[in-house]
Amino acid sequence: MATGQIFSKTTQALFYNYKQLPIQRMLDFDFLCGRETPSVAGIINPGSDGFQKLFFGQEEIAIPVHPTIEAACNAHPTADVFINFASFRSAAASSMSALKQPTIRVVAIIAEGVPESDAKQLISYARANNKVIIGPATVGGVQAGAFKIGDTAGTIDNIIQCKLYRPGSVGFVSKSGGMSNELYNTIARVTDGIYEGIAIGGDVFPGSTLSDHILRFNNIPQVKMVVVLGELGGSDEYSLVEALKQGKVQKPVVAWVSGTCARLFKSEVQFGHAGAKSGGELESAQAKNQALRDAGAVVPTSFEALESVIKETFEKLVEDGNIPPVPEVTPPPIPEDLKTAIKSGKVRAPTHIISTISDDRGEEPCYAGVPMSTIIERGYGVGDVISLLWFKRSLPRYCTQFIEICIMLCADHGPCVSGAHNSIVTARAGKDLVSSLVSGLLTIGPRFGGAIDDAARYFKDAYDRGLTPYEFVEGMKKKGIRVPGIGHRIKSRDNRDKRVQLLQKYAHTHFPSVKYMEYAVQVETYTLSKANNLVMNVDGAIGSLFLDLLSGSGMFSKQEIDEIVEIGYLNGLFVLARSIGLIGHTFDQKRLKQPLYRHPWEDVLYTK
Repeated sequence: MATGQIFSKTTQALFYNYKQLPIQRMLDFDFLCGRETPSVAGIINPGSDGFQKLFFGQEEIAIPVHPTIEAACNAHPTADVFINFASFRSAAASSMSALKQPTIRVVAIIAEGVPESDAKQLISYARANNKVIIGPATVGGVQAGAFKIGDTAGTIDNIIQCKLYRPGSVGFVSKSGGMSNELYNTIARVTDGIYEGIAIGGDVFPGSTLSDHILRFNNIPQVKMVVVLGELGGSDEYSLVEALKQGKVQKPVVAWVSGTCARLFKSEVQFGHAGAKSGGELESAQAKNQALRDAGAVVPTSFEALESVIKETFEKLVEDGNIPPVPEVTPPPIPEDLKTAIKSGKVRAPTHIISTISDDRGEEPCYAGVPMSTIIERGYGVGDVISLLWFKRSLPRYCTQFIEICIMLCADHGPCVSGAHNSIVTARAGKDLVSSLVSGLLTIGPRFGGAIDDAARYFKDAYDRGLTPYEFVEGMKKKGIRVPGIGHRIKSRDNRDKRVQLLQKYAHTHFPSVKYMEYAVQVETYTLSKANNLVMNVDGAIGSLFLDLLSGSGMFSKQEIDEIVEIGYLNGLFVLARSIGLIGHTFDQKRLKQPLYRHPWEDVLYTK
């Protein structure tokens, strides 16, 4: 066990099992104390590496994350404190691994419930190798103005109230982490504050004892008096009694053992800590308090009187000239986190993203204000979901069914079209699903599947301006623009695209108006007079019919219709539909275990 000070203003720690709040509290304490470097050198998250972003005052910093304890110790050889936030199931193994690292001197084990046999092994190894264990079941410890472990001393407000941002003259040790926060406050009210405080933990076998730390405090010149808070159960306090009797502690010791109320119960009582249970008479709080009093410790008559006894002891040391005045300093303000400041109404900040189509903040996600449960209960289909997420309203059933028909008809068009070909080649190159899908989607554009928006845009403009099919087609020709939605490499006057016929039949049956589709058919009649393959293709059919859906439903203004066409909604329909087929082709190639594709030489014209 160490015989003197174990922390300083340059102490750095490795933090095991990332927890954002306790690490940030450590860094805020560092800033409050005026440290030049953060006290957390690295984070150990088993199996992970990289960085975690946190704040050191106003500055955002990146703390390295390491996958193993060994890697962290090698990367940060000056970090000699290991703060273990592992669960009780893995705390022992990770703590032992840390103790075996030559760079680690102190291990703090936060978890409670560590198996007693494991705790004994840790203690044995630590004592044999002159290392310090704080815990298990501890909140940690603090050296005022220098270093603190995890959540020790609680919030920044409490730390400031307890004057822990600068060193005092009192050494404090207790079993309870919660009560240590209380005593830090008490001591700050009646003395110049804490120099170092340790909560050894409430388990039956703590890694270090009350007397271990009191003997350390005796060797630290800045510590002028010691305050001890014990509890009933066990015999730890009696080692302090022996140390006092043997004269090993020359500084005033104020002590109190909690649990005097246990005698009011007829049977053995188990208090909050595993080690805090009333056993035999020697383990009672009354017996321990009397033994400490007999050994020379200053022991009050009750816990309520503890504060006044601490005050009297401190004032006597001041009168005797043993404690010089501690210069008071004003700690720097800790910048408040934006979330906290917003919540308290201190600041207002602009949002970075606007979303009007969905909300996941309630008990269940909502699409355009419609709860997920309603979507399921009402039997909504994919078309209904698209109407909510794309158009922000529930369209009539004939509209959503039309959307679903478009998706089904455009899902695939065989392996030879450019999109499918790209996905097949990529899949055969051993690439993953997303890469194969994207390679196919990237071919969608004016020449493949991306003409739906253009078809709708040009058909709408021509119809709304009252152009005859002749004026429209010839006008496009003069501009050097092919008429979108017209023309097919395979289909012709005598071999019409079945998909176009199905869409037109559905629209004639269900749509209240098909004026744009009828105009597109008139354009087709004119283009067929020029060439046999200038038939309406599926892009032209979907583009013109979507215009009829938008205008005929009565749910969209003219401005909204223009915006929908301009933004690219209709091409989005083709992208969504064709993704189904591209994914299918990818799975097909992988299922067939097809080798890398190489294009045959005989299919290439080599020329100079």
